[in-house]
Amino acid sequence: MEALKLEQVVKQYGDKTAVNRINLKVEQGEIYGLLGANGAGKTTTMRMVLGLIYPDEGKILYNGKPFSNELQHLMGYLPEERGLYPKVKVSEQIIYLARLRGMAAGDAEKSLRYWLDRFEVPEYYNKKIEELSKGNQQKMGFIAAVVHKPQILILDEAFSGLDPVNVELLKDTVREMRDQGTSILFSTHRMEHVEELCRNITILDRSNTVVQGDIREIKKGYPREEVFLRTVGEVSGLEGIAGVTAVQRQERGYVLAISEIGAAQRILQHAVLAGEVEHFEIKEPTLNQIFIRAVGESNE
Repeated sequence: MEALKLEQVVKQYGDKTAVNRINLKVEQGEIYGLLGANGAGKTTTMRMVLGLIYPDEGKILYNGKPFSNELQHLMGYLPEERGLYPKVKVSEQIIYLARLRGMAAGDAEKSLRYWLDRFEVPEYYNKKIEELSKGNQQKMGFIAAVVHKPQILILDEAFSGLDPVNVELLKDTVREMRDQGTSILFSTHRMEHVEELCRNITILDRSNTVVQGDIREIKKGYPREEVFLRTVGEVSGLEGIAGVTAVQRQERGYVLAISEIGAAQRILQHAVLAGEVEHFEIKEPTLNQIFIRAVGESNE
């Protein structure tokens, strides 16, 4: 059974449709990507999932059941706009938030200390939020979202404001939670993070679903339009190969845009004749390229 399922969900504000008949399902132990440009309907969808607002049509099911106040204890939420109080100690507000989610005070404190140790910052227990760096404030927001051990977790731009080391730390943490059975709805503008963490995605544009499904299957529906070539020496004449539309010289190789897949074989043959080939790859489209194409086409 799906941990989270949206069926034909609609949300309107007056004559504006914010979300138009979205369908998606998040399995237990899955990280599901919810993507879209600003104003596409992502935040409205997440707010409906959290029970903060209600759909005008359709239904949202949690482990097969409709929303109820008891279900709030099952959910965690890290919003894009961070909401911890700057002048209140980390321990006071996170334990308070955990108790609002149904945890006993002792269990909440034990869980908080576990997460502070997990992030190697046990000394933050008695610090005020305003005393922490932006990145560490972000980590405290994440702890507040997961301290009560939610079954369903909503992450909105979870890695913004973090340096690369802490991005990797949080990604590892999210994967661990997935492996332990947590179902995660993950929204971000960083497509490379989606490719790393998610199998299935929905891309929204102006309230409508424009792309949906398994990322690997989605990519199969888009042409391969780039070749990467690295050689020992320089290769001349690449621009003249039939099907090559552009050549970009890089530090140790070339990126070639092609109009049809047969051009790739001609590029390789040409390069082999010119010298030693170290690396040759027909690159699959990135999720970023697919996003731009899907959203761009839907705006035409």
